[in-house]
Amino acid sequence: MAEILTNTTPADGDAASKKGVWGLLKENPYLLGLSAFASLGGFLFGYDQGVVSGVLTMESFAAAFPRIATDSGFKGWFVAALLLFAWAGSLVNGPVADRFGRKGDMLIAVVIFVIGSALQTGAVSVAMLFVGRAIAGFAVGMLTMVVPMYMSEVSMPGIRGTLVVLQQLSITLGILISYWLEYGTQYIGGYRCAPDIPYTGGTEGARTFDPRNDVGPNGCTGQSDASWRVPFAVQIIPALILGIGMLWFPESPRYFLMRQQEDKALKALAQLRRVHPDTDSLRFEYLAIKAEVIFDESLTRDNFPGQSGVKLFFSQYYALFTNKPTFFRLLIGSGTMFLQQFMGCNAIIYYAPTMFRQLGLSGKTSGLLATGVYGIINTLSTLPAVFFIDRVGRKPLMMCGAAGTFISLVIVGGIIGGYGDSLVNNKAAGWVGIVFIYIYDVNFSYSFAPIGWVLPSEIFNLGSRSKAMAITTSATWMCNFIIGLVTPDMLETLGWGTYIFFAAFCLIAFFFTYFFVPETKGKSLEEMDAVFGDTAAHEEKARLAEIAASMGLTDSLPAEKIDKARGEADHAEV
Repeated sequence: MAEILTNTTPADGDAASKKGVWGLLKENPYLLGLSAFASLGGFLFGYDQGVVSGVLTMESFAAAFPRIATDSGFKGWFVAALLLFAWAGSLVNGPVADRFGRKGDMLIAVVIFVIGSALQTGAVSVAMLFVGRAIAGFAVGMLTMVVPMYMSEVSMPGIRGTLVVLQQLSITLGILISYWLEYGTQYIGGYRCAPDIPYTGGTEGARTFDPRNDVGPNGCTGQSDASWRVPFAVQIIPALILGIGMLWFPESPRYFLMRQQEDKALKALAQLRRVHPDTDSLRFEYLAIKAEVIFDESLTRDNFPGQSGVKLFFSQYYALFTNKPTFFRLLIGSGTMFLQQFMGCNAIIYYAPTMFRQLGLSGKTSGLLATGVYGIINTLSTLPAVFFIDRVGRKPLMMCGAAGTFISLVIVGGIIGGYGDSLVNNKAAGWVGIVFIYIYDVNFSYSFAPIGWVLPSEIFNLGSRSKAMAITTSATWMCNFIIGLVTPDMLETLGWGTYIFFAAFCLIAFFFTYFFVPETKGKSLEEMDAVFGDTAAHEEKARLAEIAASMGLTDSLPAEKIDKARGEADHAEV
């Protein structure tokens, strides 16, 4: 909302609009550094996603926790424990961020994450491992909620949309690094637990490691426990960097204004913009943020008179479901997030080595190598979204991605179903399947992976955006939890049918996008009103304009600049 005024200041409004995202970041290295630190929250999420896939293939880990290795249902719970508690962390974190501040919230999350990671690293029992996963997951959920909130409140309006995609890029980078780190650590002590003991698991033609029978009396004499403990420990490093780095960055000015601490708010904003507090442009932006806070408070008073605390909290969420246009927006946002997960992306991330083994890629080393290549493709394929999301549009990218993922998964499922166990002897067919796993990754990474986060930020009106996005984010985590839980059993019992299952949701995503998802490229929230059949954004803008006028803000700008800013600002806000 403050973007209506801060997108165009008396001194530099037109110039800023011509500089573009990268120009603004280059000219504001302080914000660029802050963005880099904040993106570590996404990096931790991605690393935690990717690290589990390699750990599950290591024989020393299987020897230490044989039930996780041999029981597919229990394996699913091991993966999903982090996701379930991440859902809880993201859902309850709003009051924490309002009570302790955005910075304080992040520091609390970092401490919790380090404790969880330390427990996983030093785990000597299944219970200790699960508790560590749950604690770390809760912290990851907190970070995925508070980091974007902090970024949106401290950054310039023109870079907010791009930061959403950059956050996704950071997630994929975390996945990539976890994959290749595990490819290296599997060799600590050797890639076999007991090199002198033959395998007894699997079938006669394809023996595999059985942690109940293929381990000597002294445990693993080959592969060291460090092969899986080191990847768990390494994630502590970026968490500490995030926590220590944030000590030197200011709190959100908006948070200070919400608590009526105006001097601190002005000082924090001056630190962010690297100018003196008495600068005219800074004072203008400060008053614009203050107008936004007053606007939110006035909406709450008018829509929920006499309510506060827990009652107000639940009333605000209840209103999302009772207002038909708002509920329709919520269905679009949550449906997009639901399909983002049920198209199978995280199933592959969590269990990629297992899937490559189904395609006839023998040997754990080869599986981890193929998984590492998947991570590279995953990261690079996100880049087109950064450059084309505001040129091509959201819908074309989403529909192309859905079609590409559908075709890829059908081909992979057909190959596994047609060849079965004989894929080991049909290398050409197996490699075709592996190539189409990579093609699936390309199509998903430029489409639903980043746009699934961008779209919900654009379709909600200002008054309901934070609450509605909390619901869509929690929907992502819950669906992620379900996928992590059921995929091992699906791979074991359904086999090729697992790929057809996810392909069906890719097809649903195509038609869902075509018929229901509005194109948001270049549209203001007022134009979104026409799509969803209400006038919320128009009414909110009129109210904000009145508040701004009462504070004397509009007197500082020519009328045509204000009108132009009002038309463009909402689309830029995340």
